[in-house]
Amino acid sequence: MSDESVIRDLQQSWFQATMAGEIDTICDLMTEDVVFLTPGRPPFGKSEFLESFRAMAQQVSMQCEGQYEEIVVAGDVAYARAKLDITVTPRNGNPSMQLSGYTLSVLRRSSDGKWLLSRDANLLTPVSG
Repeated sequence: MSDESVIRDLQQSWFQATMAGEIDTICDLMTEDVVFLTPGRPPFGKSEFLESFRAMAQQVSMQCEGQYEEIVVAGDVAYARAKLDITVTPRNGNPSMQLSGYTLSVLRRSSDGKWLLSRDANLLTPVSG
């Protein structure tokens, strides 16, 4: 299987784990030193991401769609640009919110050959309608 295919599979595994609330699976898809960049917030790492995910998973369900539009592999590092659409549905019955936009991800191949998310810039914003 090509590196590009493996990276695409990682993205789909991330989506499936997010929708199922499988935090252990998500944890296994990122490096220990992962850094997330999101609007209006300083960069944060793995522990902050997992803490936020746990809290969020109790309050909302998510439907994730999208795909990498570009993947470039250079040795043991790759970057990938994606277009994503996310629907966030509160568990309390409030209306769903649509998010859409782009991400830029940096991935690294681990010593065991597995591709992992290392850096992620998430530029999704609410869809106005």
